[in-house]
Amino acid sequence: MGWFKRQEKGITTATEDKMDVPKGLWYKSPTGKIVDAEELKRNLWVSPEDDFHVRIGSKEYFEILFDNNVFEELDANMTSKDPLGFVDTKKYSDRLEDAIEKTNLKDAVRTGVGKSKGRDLVVCCMDFAFIGGSMGAVVGEKIARGINHSIKNNIPFVMISKSGGARMMEAAYSLMQLAKTSAKLAQLAEAKIPYISLCTDPTTGGTTASYAMLGDINISEPGALIGFAGPRVVRDTTGKDLPEGFQTAEFVLEHGFLDFITPRKELKDKINLYLDLILNNEVR
Repeated sequence: MGWFKRQEKGITTATEDKMDVPKGLWYKSPTGKIVDAEELKRNLWVSPEDDFHVRIGSKEYFEILFDNNVFEELDANMTSKDPLGFVDTKKYSDRLEDAIEKTNLKDAVRTGVGKSKGRDLVVCCMDFAFIGGSMGAVVGEKIARGINHSIKNNIPFVMISKSGGARMMEAAYSLMQLAKTSAKLAQLAEAKIPYISLCTDPTTGGTTASYAMLGDINISEPGALIGFAGPRVVRDTTGKDLPEGFQTAEFVLEHGFLDFITPRKELKDKINLYLDLILNNEVR
């Protein structure tokens, strides 16, 4: 006989008294693996079952890279305007307000300055949650100011890209950021200050066409989508079937577009190792 025996029949519970499982307790990876959310966080948001790197934002990357998560944020309150009065399915100004409210971010990039393994580091990190990590005037300006801070204080610069491309609602203002950030990186190179570019999933469009591929060392997380246009657009444009794994980090590395693929667990150590080697410092 089983350990459980029903004593009463026809038991019903009112809807308002039923207990639901809270959201966010579990994560399901694209390969179907189920992971406890707390375990996923402890594992730096990498699925221990299949090594899938879950998309994370600036908050999480700053926690990974900065010692004790201590850093100063630059230009924290800079927000985008709507100079064109752009309207598609809704007003751009309304879209910005919604994005700020939903994400608690001011725009698609944040800049942090702090210690990483005991030495100063400037990190600009994009957030895909804010309008697809699209690159508008504020993104370009904040990256430019981050580079200026690196030059002024002789601090290495790290750029973490995660973007769907240019922000169409700002038209030419957005496209100008490609040239603007590239010019600033040229100044950084002239000052002989190292620049590490980390490409995460996805790195596409204008970011790939500018700062994401201009690092002294270009690295990526495993499995990240990296390219100018997405696979679907390339397939529809060329009318040809694409190679297996096209535009994944592994494919891009094999074809010489990247220097290294670095798992998230090794990210802090590897970035600081590259900086020590470039600067001819004692390896930490």
